[in-house]
Amino acid sequence: MNDAKGGMSKFRERLIRWCRNFVVPEFNSRTRRRILAVAAVSAVVFGFLARPFFLHGESMLPTRGSRGLVFCNCLRYRWSRPRRGDIVVLSYFGRRYLLKRVIALPGETVEFRKGRVFLNGRELPEPYVRYRGDWDVKARTVAPGHLFVVGDNRGQHHVEHMFGEVAEDRVVGGLLF
Repeated sequence: MNDAKGGMSKFRERLIRWCRNFVVPEFNSRTRRRILAVAAVSAVVFGFLARPFFLHGESMLPTRGSRGLVFCNCLRYRWSRPRRGDIVVLSYFGRRYLLKRVIALPGETVEFRKGRVFLNGRELPEPYVRYRGDWDVKARTVAPGHLFVVGDNRGQHHVEHMFGEVAEDRVVGGLLF
């Protein structure tokens, strides 16, 4: 019986020692290398590949929630251009970002009639729009090097939304998750 208690005691001591070393490791050169490696990988991943940002606002409801952390795939449009229907992350005044959907590409004519989008004179099917408003926006042709973007939540008056033509170089990337 004492052997069993002694075995449990040693096991318990080893477990406590392992937990202590895991949570607060001995600070030696090996630990420093690990910390530097984790910091370098994190800086690359979260600075250049999958940039995190907080979503505020309801412009993309119901596709995306009104709040939360989302990640931007910064390499998505490095070697290709955004396509119609893509959800993109746009830089907006410094370190502020917007999440919008691309509905028209350069050279296309876009207009809103009673909340419906018309592209080159034909209605654009938009199964992702649940809250449609009564927007009326005159036809305009998207300039070269620009995109026409708008949120999915169109239930409010168009004056209250940020949408329209933006330069392609303002696209930071695509929505990762």
